[in-house]
Amino acid sequence: MIRERVGDNVYIFTSELYAQVNAGAIVGPDWSVLIDTLAYPEEAREIRDFLENRLNSPIRYIINTHHHADHTLGTCWFSDAIVISHSLCRRLLETKGREALSEAQRLNRELLDVQVISPDINYSEGGISLRVGKRTLKLVYLPGHSEDGIGVLLVEDRVLFSGDIMMPLPYVVDGDFDVMIENLKRIPQMNLENLVQGHGEVILRGEVESAVNDNLDYLATIHRHVKKAARRRDPEGYLAQIDVESCGKSRILLNGLAEELHVRNLYALLDRMR
Repeated sequence: MIRERVGDNVYIFTSELYAQVNAGAIVGPDWSVLIDTLAYPEEAREIRDFLENRLNSPIRYIINTHHHADHTLGTCWFSDAIVISHSLCRRLLETKGREALSEAQRLNRELLDVQVISPDINYSEGGISLRVGKRTLKLVYLPGHSEDGIGVLLVEDRVLFSGDIMMPLPYVVDGDFDVMIENLKRIPQMNLENLVQGHGEVILRGEVESAVNDNLDYLATIHRHVKKAARRRDPEGYLAQIDVESCGKSRILLNGLAEELHVRNLYALLDRMR
């Protein structure tokens, strides 16, 4: 796991085991808030040891940005924390989350001790804010990658932990294409100093708008290709020629997962157009 300090008592933890997924922590004078938890036990426990043993800051709250396993499975290693999410996240963890964990445990014995933890506090309308010392954390509903997606805005610092609405390569298979575009367009309006993506590198202030536009361009490109494919006799054959680099993204993104995710995006859009 890679640890990075991006502000006064603000940390990011990046997985070295899966797709550069990020978790974050805001350390207050008496306790900490953790934003997502990573998936693998050793990395989740490493976060816990750093915050609670090295910094002597017990983790009072965990915020789940959405239900996907790479952001939530580590929650079970923080038994004293109060877990907060959107209400849809709780429902999806209880259904899809448990099914996904059972399948993962069948394939990976390292996950046999992992449990799905249902959030303790949920909201569905408006938002929730937390105070951590002198900082305000505002939960912002940002669906698109998934229907339960939220971001966490550090109001005073203008730092957004975006969840997976913002990634080096947009991924819409479990979400909504149009909703993702709508919410991506909201991000540059937030006047951010830093944007912590759900995966990958931190985006700095001067790069936020261009990074968002790059993702919007990718989505527009794949939409054009899928629309063209849907009118052909062999749409799958046409899409097989459309690699990720021809759509403006590098295949080495996300530790080499970019091409696989790109192909899934194409076929998910094709299914919906049909």
